Amino acid sequence: MNSPRSFMQRKTDIYYIDAIEDTQTYVIDVSNLVYLFNNFPEMERYARLSMGTIFGLFMDRITSIRFTSAKERYDYFCKTYPNIHYRIPLGMIASYLGITQETLSRIRSLK
Repeated sequence: MNSPRSFMQRKTDIYYIDAIEDTQTYVIDVSNLVYLFNNFPEMERYARLSMGTIFGLFMDRITSIRFTSAKERYDYFCKTYPNIHYRIPLGMIASYLGITQETLSRIRSLK
């Protein structure tokens, strides 16, 4: 997991990951990552493919926030993450969906 903007600009990004359970992480310094990209073509290819995937996900997210209702976004979230949506605090879900907690509560009360 990385931030493309942080990687390119070499600055801390405004976004972060908030783990909902114990997590084991590994860290690689950006200079070592650049070394891998420069010296191992398969790593550079992997990075390019990953960036393409990330770009596609960003486009889907922007389209969703712009052109779907809050209920549609919540329904899609529950369908996409069926094993975790009930374990995450409502505030996190609302933030991810780009809606207020009150709106999320109204949507959930309709079910």
